[in-house]
Amino acid sequence: MFGLSKQQTTSMFGSWMGWALDGYDLVLMLFVLTSVSQLFFPSEDSTTSLLSSFAAYVIALIIRPVGGAFFGNYGDKFGRKKTMMITIIGFSIATFSMGFLPVWSQVGLLAPILLICLRFVQGFFAGGEWGSGSVLTMESATKEKRGPMSGFLQGGFSLGFIMASISFTIVSSTFSDSQFSEFGWRILFISGLVPGIFSLIIRLKMSESTIWLEKKEKHGIHDFPLKKILGKEHRQRFFSVMLITSGLHYLYYTSLGFMPTFLENYVHITRSDIAMVMIAGTTTALLGEFVAGSISQRIGRLRTFSIFAKASIVLAVPISLFLFESTNIFVILGYVVILTVITVSGWGPIPAFLSERFPTRIRNSASSFAYSAGLIVGAWAPMIAINLFSIDNTHIPYLLAFNIIIGSVAVLVGVRFNPETRDIDLVDHPHESQK
Repeated sequence: MFGLSKQQTTSMFGSWMGWALDGYDLVLMLFVLTSVSQLFFPSEDSTTSLLSSFAAYVIALIIRPVGGAFFGNYGDKFGRKKTMMITIIGFSIATFSMGFLPVWSQVGLLAPILLICLRFVQGFFAGGEWGSGSVLTMESATKEKRGPMSGFLQGGFSLGFIMASISFTIVSSTFSDSQFSEFGWRILFISGLVPGIFSLIIRLKMSESTIWLEKKEKHGIHDFPLKKILGKEHRQRFFSVMLITSGLHYLYYTSLGFMPTFLENYVHITRSDIAMVMIAGTTTALLGEFVAGSISQRIGRLRTFSIFAKASIVLAVPISLFLFESTNIFVILGYVVILTVITVSGWGPIPAFLSERFPTRIRNSASSFAYSAGLIVGAWAPMIAINLFSIDNTHIPYLLAFNIIIGSVAVLVGVRFNPETRDIDLVDHPHESQK
């Protein structure tokens, strides 16, 4: 695939499967939020319980920049592969452990505390997962293949979403609502250990990045790569990149990431129908990200970001309105697919773009941190949407569209502050400091 050697292909699939596990865990949490909200945050007001559960979910996201900075720093100093081994183990154990959490009726206040602590740990390890795999894959690719490989790699998250949707469909159709609330949701998280073990086996066969090894041999390593990122030389570059990742995260968590909750609580369709819609939407995202990554190799990363952001602005209101007012499940499915194409496909060039923006000796740290730091803003999109809906429940589709437009505008602003990177040489990066 992509004309890669066996070792390069192994590295790509090892990264891809780890990213799929991340998608699997995050999406499972979105699927079960409505069902488990009263188990951990009991309240007479269902909206309050749902908001509390989303707060616990957001914690796992906003801690990711810390994990991204920590493990990115480790990856620049000790290698991409070593970092990926650590993150997949920690991440898999955290996902697996979610299935054994006690609930409020068993331990009272300790239940939400344990939930929050475990999501905190999960987010920390997950923060380092994307950056190391992304960088290792991009450093293994030729310049001409980076775009398609970027789109393929980013599609791993959508693969995890599909896996979660299928698992959710099987479990929710096997057990009644009461059984699902009692133990069905636990089975979903426990099953997350399977892709984790599979990813670990693949990574044991991976080789370290030759670009990183050569740069380490020739120039050594920075004692504290993260300090270089926030220093005078790279600070402006980092924050300009973060504008784009913030916008893309906000778009994702307003649209596809928020969709299971939106469909169940505001469009009022069944769980089985939600799973079917989400499988279609995430399959579209997987294909859309690959296409976007491939397109970016021809027209450039920035033009690709702009095309999808502008399409999201133009179509946000009509798609949100039609989606909210539709009653036919297949029509709803069609609108979700269109919404996914315009709001999520833009992620395709991101692995290539971030690797191209930063030099080798800080690439892991900078890519991990810039990607995860976008969650500081983007992760709040679902909670902002729910709060807006609770304030004004007569204009829900317009408020959803407003949230989509916010993310799109952030992407377009970020594009204005970044140069095109498609032709950057990762080996002899123009910003590679010899100090």
